[in-house]
Amino acid sequence: MGISPLVSEVDHDYESGYVSGSSSEASIPDLYFTKPHLAFLNRQLQNLEPQEILQWCITTLPSLYQETAFGLTGLSTLDMLSKMKIPRPCMVDLLFFDTLHHFPETLQLIDRIRDRYPLINVHIYKPADVETAEEFALQHGERLWETNDQLYDWLAKVEPAQRAYRELGVNAVLTGRRRSQGGKRGDINVIEVDEAGLIKVNPFANWTFDQVEEYIKANDVPYNELLDRGYRSVGDWHSTAPVRPGESERAGRWKGQEKTECGIHHPRSKFAKFLREQETKKQQQALHQALDVGGLEINS
Repeated sequence: MGISPLVSEVDHDYESGYVSGSSSEASIPDLYFTKPHLAFLNRQLQNLEPQEILQWCITTLPSLYQETAFGLTGLSTLDMLSKMKIPRPCMVDLLFFDTLHHFPETLQLIDRIRDRYPLINVHIYKPADVETAEEFALQHGERLWETNDQLYDWLAKVEPAQRAYRELGVNAVLTGRRRSQGGKRGDINVIEVDEAGLIKVNPFANWTFDQVEEYIKANDVPYNELLDRGYRSVGDWHSTAPVRPGESERAGRWKGQEKTECGIHHPRSKFAKFLREQETKKQQQALHQALDVGGLEINS
């Protein structure tokens, strides 16, 4: 069974008996990965360096984008791509999900990156219908990440990501995830396919934090100033803290909680289920309020 459609329809050339992307008649099924093919690719790519994996992605995956919050791995990816002399139509655009709660240092870094890499195109997606943290709080409540963290993840990160995939026609994304980050990332493959068919490629899956940091320094890549203050993995200001010597790289994320991911890399079905539950809860609350106004009672 196929896992993921990758390219749109191509037409059949009846004179040659073959098909190509430039043919003009009929069509063949979409290209897709079978499970054996995906397993084969992961075995092959496992032994390659990030630059080689990135080159494979550029020549193989259409509508390829890079998701990044401008951490060290994402910056290494960006720098490597910038040195490949990729023609403009094939350049990999960036996706940045501005939760409205990033550190000022993260937002300042984006300007420095644009100065250093003037050819890159950064697509910035924010939570729907709001432009500032104050507007977000007015619409959804103060400190939503404390009162309903799943709803916060959906509104600030997951929905903007899904909107970006839809509007930009994203087929595949490069991520900055590495096995050395631990948690659910400890056994990731180089290539993954999510429930909706989105291809996720982890070019640095085999690298450690020290390797990425060494690359950044050796290539003089601009980085987040927070890393000089004890931070290693930087997300929203309210869920990120410096790490102590000996702690894991992502120990400063959601400190004191079991949570290890923001939601973008969770199965989409998890949020579909959550949203259904939220809607049911809203309907029940509305019904109770209506009955209270009418002086009636119901059993829960």
